[in-house]
Amino acid sequence: MRAFAVLQMVQGHTIHVILANEYRDTVLPVYNIWLFMRGMTAPIFMFTAGTVFTYLFRYVKRPFNENPRVKKGIKRGLLLIIIGYLLHYPTWTIFIFSDVTERTMNSFLMVDVLQLIGVSLLILLVLLYIAEKTRINDYIVFAGTSAIIFFIAPITNRVDWLSILPRFFAGYFYDGSGSLFPVFPWAGYVISGGVLGTYLARNPMAFKSAGFSIRLAIFGLIILGSSLLSDFITTMLGNPVIQAQYSANTILFRVGFVLLLNALVSYISLKVERIPQLIILVGRNTLLIYVVHLIILYGSSWNPGINMIWGSRLDGWLSAVFALVMITVMTFMVIIIHKFKIKDKQLVT
Repeated sequence: MRAFAVLQMVQGHTIHVILANEYRDTVLPVYNIWLFMRGMTAPIFMFTAGTVFTYLFRYVKRPFNENPRVKKGIKRGLLLIIIGYLLHYPTWTIFIFSDVTERTMNSFLMVDVLQLIGVSLLILLVLLYIAEKTRINDYIVFAGTSAIIFFIAPITNRVDWLSILPRFFAGYFYDGSGSLFPVFPWAGYVISGGVLGTYLARNPMAFKSAGFSIRLAIFGLIILGSSLLSDFITTMLGNPVIQAQYSANTILFRVGFVLLLNALVSYISLKVERIPQLIILVGRNTLLIYVVHLIILYGSSWNPGINMIWGSRLDGWLSAVFALVMITVMTFMVIIIHKFKIKDKQLVT
C-alpha cells in the first residue's frame, strides 16, 4: 500500500505539472478518472502512514516509557516537519532574507503533507500514551479522535486563525493561510489508520486469511454506502455551503474507499507467495522518493523545477509516458541506493 501510494503520488504530481491546460477537461472520462484517483492519493498515503506507525508501535508490546518506538516516532515526526519546511525554504542564501517575497514566505510557512504527517505521528504518540494510562481501548481512542477532527473541521476552517495566531501556527488549523493540508481534517486520516494498525498488531496473522479482506471490504462498503446515502439526503434537502474536503460525505467516501483498496490489496497478496523485493524497497523508501520527485518537478530555492521550465505543455499520451519515465527513474534510484547498502541491513522506513 505504501509503494502504491507513493508511486500514485509521483504520477499524479508529474501529470499535474506537464499536462497542457486544454486537456484538463472533466468531460474527458480518462481525465476524470485520473482526477478522482489523484484526490484519493493523499488519504491513502496518510491512512497507510498511520497504520504502519501504530502497527510497529503496538507490535513491540512494551509499556510506553520502555517502548523504543517512542523515541523513533518523535525523531520521525520532527524529521518530516523539518524536511517539509526545507522543501519550501524561501531563499537559496540560507541566512539572507532580504530578497524573500511575501509569496515565497507564505509558501514556506504553509503546511504541506510532510508537516501534516509529522504532526499527526506526534499526536498518535500522545494518544497511545493516553490510551495506556487511562486503559481506554485503542480503537475507541483512535476512532473517536479522528471522528472529532473530521467533525469540527468545517468549524475550524471558518475561524480567521491569522487574526489569532502567528502565520506559522495558523497554517495548522485552516487553509486560509495557504496551507494545503491543515490538521483539520487531514490528520484524521492518519489517526484513523491507527485503528487498522492496532488490529494488525493484535492479530499479526490476520492478513493471511481471506476473512480479513472480506471484513475490511464490508467495513469499507458500509462507510462508503453511508457517504452516498448522506450525499443523497443532503442533495434532497439542499446542500450546505461547505468545501468538499471538509464535507462529512467526502470524508466518509475517502475513508471507505481507502478501506476497500486495502481489502483488495490484502486479498491479492493472498494469491502471491512472496511480495517482490522491488515493491518492498519502494514501500520502505517513500520519504526519499517523495522528496526527490518534488524537487525535480517543482524545484526548490536551489534549483529550477520542470514546472518552471516545461510546465503544462504536453498532451495526454506524452504526459502519461513522462509520468511512467518519472516512476521508472524513482524506482531505479531506490535500486541503486539499495545496492550500496549492506545486504542484511534493514532499510530505514
